[in-house]
Amino acid sequence: MINLKSWFLLAILSVFLCTTLGSDAVESVLRRLDSKRAQSVVQESAAKGVLQRLLPAHLHSFEFKIVSKDLCGGRSCFRITNYKSSHRNSPEILIQGTTAVEIASGLNWYLKYKCGAHISWDKTGGVQLASVPKPGALPLVEAKGVTIQRPVPWNYYQNVVTSSYSYVWWDWQRWEKEIDWMALQGINLPLAFTGQEAIWQKVFMDYNITTQELNNFFGGPAFLAWARMGNLHAWGGPLSQNWLNIQLALQKRILSRMQELGMTPVLPSFSGNVPAALKKIFPSANITRLGDWNTVSGDSRWCCTFLLSPSDPLFIEIGEAFIQKQIKEYGHITDIYNCDTFNENTPPTDDPTYISSLGSAVFKAMSKANSNAVWLMQGWLFYSDSKYWKPPQMEALLHSVPRGKMIVLDLFADVKPIWKSSSQFYGTPYIWCMLHNFGGNIEMYGVLDAVASGPIDARTSENSTMVGVGMCMEGIEHNPVVYELMPEMAFRGGNFQLQGWLKSYSRRRYGKVNDQIEAAWEILYHTIYNCTDGIAFHNTDYIVKFPDWDPSGKTETGISGTDMSNQNGMQQLAGFQWNRRFLFSEKSSSLPKPHLWYSTEDVIKALKLFLDAGKELSGSLTYRYDLVDLTRQSLSKLANQVYLDAISAFHHEDVKALSLHSQKFLQLIKDIDKLLAADDNFLLGTWLESAKNLAMNSDEMKQYEWNARTQITMWYDNGKYNQSKLHDYANKFWSGLLEAYYLPRASMYFKLLSRSLEEKVDFNLLEWRKEWIAYSNKWQESKELYPVKAKGDALAIATVLYEKYFS
Repeated sequence: MINLKSWFLLAILSVFLCTTLGSDAVESVLRRLDSKRAQSVVQESAAKGVLQRLLPAHLHSFEFKIVSKDLCGGRSCFRITNYKSSHRNSPEILIQGTTAVEIASGLNWYLKYKCGAHISWDKTGGVQLASVPKPGALPLVEAKGVTIQRPVPWNYYQNVVTSSYSYVWWDWQRWEKEIDWMALQGINLPLAFTGQEAIWQKVFMDYNITTQELNNFFGGPAFLAWARMGNLHAWGGPLSQNWLNIQLALQKRILSRMQELGMTPVLPSFSGNVPAALKKIFPSANITRLGDWNTVSGDSRWCCTFLLSPSDPLFIEIGEAFIQKQIKEYGHITDIYNCDTFNENTPPTDDPTYISSLGSAVFKAMSKANSNAVWLMQGWLFYSDSKYWKPPQMEALLHSVPRGKMIVLDLFADVKPIWKSSSQFYGTPYIWCMLHNFGGNIEMYGVLDAVASGPIDARTSENSTMVGVGMCMEGIEHNPVVYELMPEMAFRGGNFQLQGWLKSYSRRRYGKVNDQIEAAWEILYHTIYNCTDGIAFHNTDYIVKFPDWDPSGKTETGISGTDMSNQNGMQQLAGFQWNRRFLFSEKSSSLPKPHLWYSTEDVIKALKLFLDAGKELSGSLTYRYDLVDLTRQSLSKLANQVYLDAISAFHHEDVKALSLHSQKFLQLIKDIDKLLAADDNFLLGTWLESAKNLAMNSDEMKQYEWNARTQITMWYDNGKYNQSKLHDYANKFWSGLLEAYYLPRASMYFKLLSRSLEEKVDFNLLEWRKEWIAYSNKWQESKELYPVKAKGDALAIATVLYEKYFS
């Protein structure tokens, strides 16, 4: 029997060997992927397309050229030089790159650092290109040119749930903008999950599974991510054939454009999630029914999915068939496949040999269809289930595939890096990732110091196995400063000065120098954007996550005793134990506290500085977005305190004070709604109309709108007195949602609080739940139209609200 000291020494030796061998293996993977890229002329044309859509007037001001890695010392890079020609109408700037992504990255770098431009998502203010000189007057670069090498080969993008929280209602026009944004940010390894249900339909029909049986397997459009992960089935469905066909066609356009730009898309692979019907067709197969995932009643219509064990030969057969079907539909465009069989699924034994055999089977399912397959795995399990994944178990899984055939996403490295505590994933190549947000909530938040230093520290650490940086947020289109900085770290080699970069950022974002704005950003850097407490969930403001709580302390909060007994009765199943990630922890009568990691007084000072800059910057869309967001943030934190004041008044049986504070809380909701209505990017109507616009008939329109309304409010079944455990998880500060949804909920609650004091009776939490849940269900089924265009002067409204609440 080996002792712990011997195991430790062997582990160190193993890491050293793995690091050396893994580096060679990664180089081999990169060479194979390079051979799959589109021809140079195709990539150059694709890069020109990005330029034409961004700056059509400057189409002939730039010349783009694909070059070999030899020009960059064997690495990926871009090079910006002045175009040498005496011709009057010749291009002004030459950008060379090893792929079209590098060229687009070089274009963005030039626009940022020579022209003072800024490129953001449309929903976070859009582009600021007013500072770009007219054609013929573009600034020259230094005579020797600018060459930027990637210190690590990959820049990864997306979380497996981003497809539902953010992309679900996108058409090709919106996807084209996103792929352009990816290219400009240097993203060369994007997840590509769209349309996979159409492939699964083809696979499972080959196993004689019917359309009706697949209707009970696929989730609805807004819940596909969780159906794919095996959390639920059928909820929000069925998927129409229209949806399947349209999404497959969309995926083909997405993949085609990614390939033209020289990106390597990451495609899905088989994780073991199967329709219930497969158990009937293969009764001897090792198929396990998983436990409940956040339902109220454990309704079998959508609860408790089926998992085919990787140890079963059928797993390899189905996994191979799925990848073969993808290759047939899309061509042999990638070797990298995502699979997260063990994510939130705990194996029934911690025997390393058993774990290794499961990992080998997962990889075999990929490699039988594609002999060059590389398994890309989210490393979330090593954080979320750290009690199980100890060093021997981690190493067994990570070493269950050949060297260089697995890449791990250190998913939460911005807050809880695993690379430091895992001997660099025991020699396995990994990507340093920023998770940043859960549920795609609208909350100003960031860990900029960690983002600016973490990737550099990891890459330069001893025996580093880091091969990339990545963004794995659950939802996008918020916090533009975070999503400007993170992808740039793919090109930063060291000695990065964040505070200087932030000053440059503020000038570029608004198109000019403004002392008040720069002072405001100095405050925001030290407060909102430098959270260091390590708390993961920060989207807990009372307006959008109202406490399911009895202030008298007589009733257990959030989850009834019946529900708790169901949770504690976690089933140990023949295969895997379901590790539920999203369960609320409100198990006592204590009031849940919103996350606050900074001085609100300091942030209000930053808001005043923003307002003072309004006279000069009011015409800027980027300024307006940031002003509205910062005002909203400040008011929502104030509302938290007002809620606590109301509860304090209730405890002191002060009817007048309770009325005063509750009315102030409700008025804050109304005022924030009015503020948000003044900017196109904070509107509920946009989300709902984008869902309806994908529908091909009235039934689909009704279904898609219900999906859209449900995902952002209370999804999954609920009982008469029991809210879904996933209520408010994907909450949004959107105009329309505040006044129509959050306001009535708070009004009902405060009304019952007041009645309790006035009539000297116990507060009736169950009555509030009953009334609120009924209202929520009705709202989700309703068809009210909400504006899709802004109304009002954002600066004027923000100024009035500042004077009203903070002056």
